[in-house]
Amino acid sequence: MRYIMKTAILAAMILTATTAFASSASTFQNPQLEELYTEENRPELYCLAQNIYFEAKSEPLAGQYAVADVVLNRVNDTRYPNSICEVVREGPIKESWKTRQHADLAPKERIYHPIKNRCQFSWYCDGKADTIRDNDAWRLAQIIAYKILHTDKMRGITEGATHYHADYVSPKWASKIQLVGSISTHIFYRWP
Repeated sequence: MRYIMKTAILAAMILTATTAFASSASTFQNPQLEELYTEENRPELYCLAQNIYFEAKSEPLAGQYAVADVVLNRVNDTRYPNSICEVVREGPIKESWKTRQHADLAPKERIYHPIKNRCQFSWYCDGKADTIRDNDAWRLAQIIAYKILHTDKMRGITEGATHYHADYVSPKWASKIQLVGSISTHIFYRWP
């Protein structure tokens, strides 16, 4: 309950600032922020923005920040990879049939894909095209990714959560770790 109250107060505090920031996003001229738009220039920010967009674009701001916070908590936890992109893309992979049939290909020329429905974040291996369709939501996801990495204001919103799931599913792992609380349609957990 304490977590939910803290989240509600925090969400109310950031709503005005972030909404104003997001609404002026199209006219925002910070060149550092513009670099977020390419995977090549800022891959870690891009991966984090992708995860926010595909996991929580329809969530309120607090929910989007919470999803980002979980990724960063995993990066800082030795049980997970130590980069944002590796955390977001974590899961088993298989080699594409296009390269598997060529025994003479070098390892870096081979193509690998995530195994469907086996990734840490469902959007990454759901078999659907990862196409950005909502430019405003994508821009907001990029702003949130930038802000959570460059300010400490929203870090810790999940109180150390490393897991979450939508409230309409009941994964087996949920009973094995500690419930932290919920924000909108996501329920958050951490290791005991």
